[in-house]
Amino acid sequence: MTGDSERAVQAAIDGEMRLLDPEVRASTALVLELLDPEFTEFGASGRRWDVESILAVTSAGTVSSESPVKVSDMSGVVLAPGVVHLTYFADNQGRRAWRSSLWRLTETGWRMYFHQATLTS
Repeated sequence: MTGDSERAVQAAIDGEMRLLDPEVRASTALVLELLDPEFTEFGASGRRWDVESILAVTSAGTVSSESPVKVSDMSGVVLAPGVVHLTYFADNQGRRAWRSSLWRLTETGWRMYFHQATLTS
């Protein structure tokens, strides 16, 4: 990877980890800084999410700071200038899923554009 690619992937990883942080998730303003206005997610439940529905859940205090999500095998690749694809494994209190995110560079920084989770055993 080139230096620019490495920086882009690291920026996406940093953003992803911030979104998993219970303190960030509890703040509507901080979540909005990280989600693209056109954000879409296909959750592990099969539900389709957008910015408004994600904010309703995260602001409801559903993320426990006592049980942070455990992340492993995170990797990323630049798909095009300003677009990074991340994949990783997440364990959220025994609910295990492979996760995939697309991040894009905007005028205000890197933002998550798309996310998908697939449950696994």
